[in-house]
Amino acid sequence: MPGKFEMKKAKNGKYYFNLKAGNGEIILTSQMYADKGGCENGIESVRKNSAGEDMFDTLEDKSGKPYFVLKAKNSQVIGRSESYSSKSSLKKGIASVMRNAPEARVVEVES
Repeated sequence: MPGKFEMKKAKNGKYYFNLKAGNGEIILTSQMYADKGGCENGIESVRKNSAGEDMFDTLEDKSGKPYFVLKAKNSQVIGRSESYSSKSSLKKGIASVMRNAPEARVVEVES
């Protein structure tokens, strides 16, 4: 089953998206966008920039768990992962984004 982008309008009126793998797991979450058009542009940026592993930065949260961010060519962060229990799980998460993002369909979801 292919992945999908779920685009939502938050309670504050801004838009964001989650990229979900075929199994329904959220593998990337966006920032908040002022409008729907900005959110759609963010999705296209994920599609374009997720092809190269060099566009992903691996970091650690406050508890020392690894996570990754996906950056655009201008170094702006366009998505963040969940925190993972291990670096091997993190690498699988990056591979999942690389595999799912290019062809994922976009679905609008009511919040």
